Amino acid sequence: MTDTIALPVIDPGPDSLEREIAAKSTAPRVTLANVEAEIVAEHYFTAADGRNGAIEAGTYEGREKPLVADADLKSLGLLTFCVLRLKNGFTVTGESACASPENFNAEIGRKIARENAVNKVWSHLGFRLRDKLAASKPVMA
Repeated sequence: MTDTIALPVIDPGPDSLEREIAAKSTAPRVTLANVEAEIVAEHYFTAADGRNGAIEAGTYEGREKPLVADADLKSLGLLTFCVLRLKNGFTVTGESACASPENFNAEIGRKIARENAVNKVWSHLGFRLRDKLAASKPVMA
């Protein structure tokens, strides 16, 4: 008879990778909590919203070919932007483009655009942390 070995249950939740990294980390690192703490505002709009707002404000400088059908402009509504404003005033953008109009879902587009923007913030905070770490230790050749 063989003894069974109990394997740990891996939680496939959305933060499972973050928890695994946290459990194995021994040095300073950027966390999702650090990223979220830097965000003070978020804004969402589509390229169509931006185009229409710019036209209304008189600042639109697009180059549309003559006879562009309204249907052709509908694709601008499939491109979603997320703009995150950070504590220090810096802004970061993320975007999400949907290839098939039938699959467009505004909520999903906003989530993907935000995730893409958050990844940029994460990178910037990683750079900031690396600067701090480098300042406290001599650089190795």
